[in-house]
Amino acid sequence: MSNSTINIRSKNLEGAEVSWFAPICNGDDRILGAHDMNYKSSWENASNILLTADKLGYRNILCPSSYQVGQDTMTFASAVAPLTQNINLLAAIRCGEIHPPMLARAIATLDHILEGRLTINIISSNLPGTDLSSAERYQRSREVIQILKQAWTQDFIDFKGEFYNIKLATDPVKPYQQNGGPLLYFGGYSPAGVDLCAEHCDVYLMWPETENKLQGLMQTMSDKAAAYGRTVDFGLRIHVIVRETEQEAKAYTKHLMSKVDGNAAHGKEIRERALDAKSLGVARQANMREISDDDGFAEDILWTGIGRARSGCGAALVGNPDQILEKLNRYMGMGIRSFIFSGYPHLEECKLFAKYVLPKIKTVSMPDIQGRIPKNAPLTPLAAGVRK
Repeated sequence: MSNSTINIRSKNLEGAEVSWFAPICNGDDRILGAHDMNYKSSWENASNILLTADKLGYRNILCPSSYQVGQDTMTFASAVAPLTQNINLLAAIRCGEIHPPMLARAIATLDHILEGRLTINIISSNLPGTDLSSAERYQRSREVIQILKQAWTQDFIDFKGEFYNIKLATDPVKPYQQNGGPLLYFGGYSPAGVDLCAEHCDVYLMWPETENKLQGLMQTMSDKAAAYGRTVDFGLRIHVIVRETEQEAKAYTKHLMSKVDGNAAHGKEIRERALDAKSLGVARQANMREISDDDGFAEDILWTGIGRARSGCGAALVGNPDQILEKLNRYMGMGIRSFIFSGYPHLEECKLFAKYVLPKIKTVSMPDIQGRIPKNAPLTPLAAGVRK
């Protein structure tokens, strides 16, 4: 598989950033479509999953953002951060939700608590109760990112745009990561979103699709970034079901969907609860289900059935450890450097993946390889009292 025309920021990297998912948005369950309150989005449940992932050797964990259900991302991340040992946090921020200078300060504070183990997932979805066009939402995100970068790297914010007009001193809003601040991860498919990532972000996150379609997305992003004189890294957000045998893994898919199979209306109702249910990315996941075989597989071990009962990322890798590892090696050969996995229920699947697959992958931390974390960071006023 060739990626000769795809420019990758970490092109010589051996290994990958292997991450898990913290279901703070009330998305955890043993059987989809039959919500069990034992898996509700509570501090106890979500923090236990995150801290388990830390102990098992995952290098990052996505803390998502949703209004209707679950917990506040930044509050959760700030509370769990001092309890972690090695894992990075990938905190999702919904651009426009917090005044950008205050957001810059909040992120810098969290970055110091974590001593540089912070990454940021840029979200451009509508804020609850609002309805901006796609172009407007991405323009707002562009302005937020520009203000964040000024706050983190300059002594003064001097910005005038369509949404913000700010002149403000930045001291002491400086992050622990001194080479530009936390890495920015971004997922989006519209032309405006692709352009935003190409100009300002560091890792382009994709949802699962066939390998050919993933390569097409990577090529488009690579070309766009090159036009700005930049390169980006690539990531994949995907579910996983790994068992000792392929038969066991496929049998579990039947169990997982047992309350949805034969009840399409129930699955549709679950999918449409999310604010992003009508996004282009969700539409692409639906299109992938349409090309799948009768068992829901779009290609070897890529199962799309899970998307019948959830919005967003709608496919899973299903197989034995060797099959999963071979597929991940193919993805890495394409140039994908970051993986965000999840499964149902999240704690059990986190342990199973760590048992069967994780030890066979050379794992890395994206902030480390990008040189974001200083060896001897100065103790700024913002950091006083929080360094371990």
